[in-house]
Amino acid sequence: MSITKVRQSPINLPASQKKDLRTQFGALCYRIKNEKVQILLVTSRGRKRWIVPKGWPINKSTPAETAAREAFEEAGVDGKVREVCLGIYSYTKNHAGDDLPCVVAIFPLKVQQIHDSYPEKLQRKRKWFSQKKASAIVESPELGQMIKGFNPQLIA
Repeated sequence: MSITKVRQSPINLPASQKKDLRTQFGALCYRIKNEKVQILLVTSRGRKRWIVPKGWPINKSTPAETAAREAFEEAGVDGKVREVCLGIYSYTKNHAGDDLPCVVAIFPLKVQQIHDSYPEKLQRKRKWFSQKKASAIVESPELGQMIKGFNPQLIA
């Protein structure tokens, strides 16, 4: 997997773009345990699928900062997020009865703290998985490939 190190500026979406393709930013939350990479996944609120924490752009925040905030809100973790996009994947989000096409840019977050209390604790489950298991249980093939090929040493 090749990585281009580019620090992206905050994104401000004009109102006219809100009717088209949607952009979200997600965190690939990881830790090293017994010399192996583990990936933290959360369940989606609706169908309870295993996903990475992700959310809509936040005004005046970089994509990586947004991903880190979503990791705290959805998974209750803090850590060191990198301004390196690991890749993107697409999916269709059902929002208020509408199918919204979305692309998600993924940023690595090395988990340093796990909180017992966090905003979406009652709405989601969180669980650590091996890279192999995490890549197999996420629904998106592109996300699965990102997880499978993730190497923290390439972003150090």
